[in-house]
Amino acid sequence: MAARTSLTAKNLELLGAERLAALLIEISAGSTAAKRRLRLELAGAQSPAELAKEVRKRLAAIARSRSFVDWQGIRSLADDLDTQRHAIVETVAKGDPAEALDLLWRFMALAASVFDRCDDSNGIVSSIFHDACRAIGDVALVARSMPATLADRTFDALVANDYGQFDGLISIVAPALGQAGLEHLKQRMIELSNRPLTRPAEKDRVKIGWSSSGSICADEMAERSRSSTVHHALRDIADAMGDVDAFIEQFDEQTRKTPKIAAEIARRLLAAGRTVEAWQIIETTEHPQRSGHWDWPDFEWEDARIDVLDALGRTDDAQAARWACFERSLSASHLRAYLKRLPDFDDVEAEKKALDYAQRVRNLLHALSFLVAWPALERAASLVLQRADELDGDHYEILTRVAEALAGKYPLAATLALRAMIDFSLRTGRSTRYRHAARHLLDCSGLSSAIADFGRFEPHVAYAARLRREHGKKSSFWSFVD
Repeated sequence: MAARTSLTAKNLELLGAERLAALLIEISAGSTAAKRRLRLELAGAQSPAELAKEVRKRLAAIARSRSFVDWQGIRSLADDLDTQRHAIVETVAKGDPAEALDLLWRFMALAASVFDRCDDSNGIVSSIFHDACRAIGDVALVARSMPATLADRTFDALVANDYGQFDGLISIVAPALGQAGLEHLKQRMIELSNRPLTRPAEKDRVKIGWSSSGSICADEMAERSRSSTVHHALRDIADAMGDVDAFIEQFDEQTRKTPKIAAEIARRLLAAGRTVEAWQIIETTEHPQRSGHWDWPDFEWEDARIDVLDALGRTDDAQAARWACFERSLSASHLRAYLKRLPDFDDVEAEKKALDYAQRVRNLLHALSFLVAWPALERAASLVLQRADELDGDHYEILTRVAEALAGKYPLAATLALRAMIDFSLRTGRSTRYRHAARHLLDCSGLSSAIADFGRFEPHVAYAARLRREHGKKSSFWSFVD
């Protein structure tokens, strides 16, 4: 009997079409969203054209809406938008790709007005627009859009990309644009960049903000936006056309020397088989002045450099670079790549050398993170016991993982990691952490039975008693414990 009453499609079919129809009418009576969904289903059952007409009507209604949607209503708006997107992509596109493509452009045109009137702090609505944007490429291919027409619509979209809803559009539509469409789009962007500036008279300029150098005017922001749109579009077009030189031209000589840009250029040159030029770009990179004892690598640049060294056949130099990245950052990925390229048995000795090095690193928490993740739990436990007084309980995101990893085989080390977090919370009066600290204290109690010898550290009973003496007035903490 229980199986027959479960809400499954098979069981509901037993009710029959007439009863199900009556139930749907009853259930949708108080739900606008349900009514919209049913209307879409009915329209889709007639034909893709009827469904397209229904979707078009709904998109127009959303465009007219001016009411603000707060975080409580955002899910309803997101569901409405996603229902329309799904209807376009899954049904209309299969029957009439050209109509579906037009509907997708209309759907994307809603972005500005929707974002203006909703609280999308959790990113639900933006993800739906990004899904719709990605669908444009596939639908445009099936619709066999004219390259110039598609390029013009792409141009208009990029110029109006105020909320990032069209990010990545060029790579999305590139297969449908083809070389002719990409060239057309490139010319439109060049024309935009060459368009004469129309700066208003000083008295008519609208100030919209301030910077260290003075006021910021609306016309200045508009020009910056135009310049940025052209720059990013020409970069993406160059990538889509496989034109490395056009990509490089988007950066001045000085910018090409920054690590991030140098890495991007080097990778493209490498893919084009221009290895020597890639190395020249890497070699001319100018790194900002580093300060402090922790010389953190710029991984994007370092990885590009390693790949170029490998392509040049300089395997020893590439290995040295991998090891240097490991030493500077305890990067597990670089160490694994280093070990993978060593002859058999040499990797065992090299791994021991790396783990020895990690245990000597000045930054204790960084060393523990690496050793636990590798994993080298015995070494991590040994490090905790050796440098327990240095454990910074403020870094709960690291010490929680350390305690969990060590609890099984190394209960004393796990206990010390937990105590560090408890002590920090109580010593600094972090009441928001008291509930977690109380749980940590309970975990310490459970671990104590597995610890035969606390050595130089307080046994659990003595530790708990001391907490009572020193922090007995922190009643909210003890309420969680008790």
